Amino acid sequence: MQTKVEDGQDYMPEGSAERSVERTLGHLRTIDGVEQAPAQPAAPLTLEDLYRTHRMRLVRLAILLVDEPATAEDVVQEAFTGLYRNWGKLRDAQAAVGYLRTAVVNGSRSVLRRRKTAREYVPPHAVNARSAESLAMLSNEHQAVVSALSKLPPRQREVLVLRYYGGLSEAEISEAAGISKGTVKSTASRALESLQKAMSG
Repeated sequence: MQTKVEDGQDYMPEGSAERSVERTLGHLRTIDGVEQAPAQPAAPLTLEDLYRTHRMRLVRLAILLVDEPATAEDVVQEAFTGLYRNWGKLRDAQAAVGYLRTAVVNGSRSVLRRRKTAREYVPPHAVNARSAESLAMLSNEHQAVVSALSKLPPRQREVLVLRYYGGLSEAEISEAAGISKGTVKSTASRALESLQKAMSG
């Protein structure tokens, strides 16, 4: 049975993989302080406001997509550099945040494309390369989920991370990833099937 987009269930088949991803990435959202985004100030928005408010959660998002904190920092820095260049066109806060999210997804894709050959072998200790604080707070079950996520094809990982860590709706994932809503649904379904197999094997 399908439910509302806001509930995140309209394209996610029921199953233990979905519950595991939801629990793990929800736990990381809490650790990383992503649950409650600060209200936008009444004063005109500045680039500094956006940087202070959104930088860390964008870095965490990039870490989940590229596995390496230093690379994630670079991806986010590039996103903010791009935002600075386009600042005149993006005075609206939501448009600016959407721009940053899309830039992080695209930057992460570029990193993974360049790294494709090297990624054929990833040492086990590098798979979960997140901040020390986050790793220390992850149970074995959560670490297994993050590890399984890191083995998914990039687009499948993007969709699950944007939904369960980013807390985005289907429409927002479609915009951030540059794919149709139908592709979001089918990609999420395939991702959860792959994850279920990886975690059962």
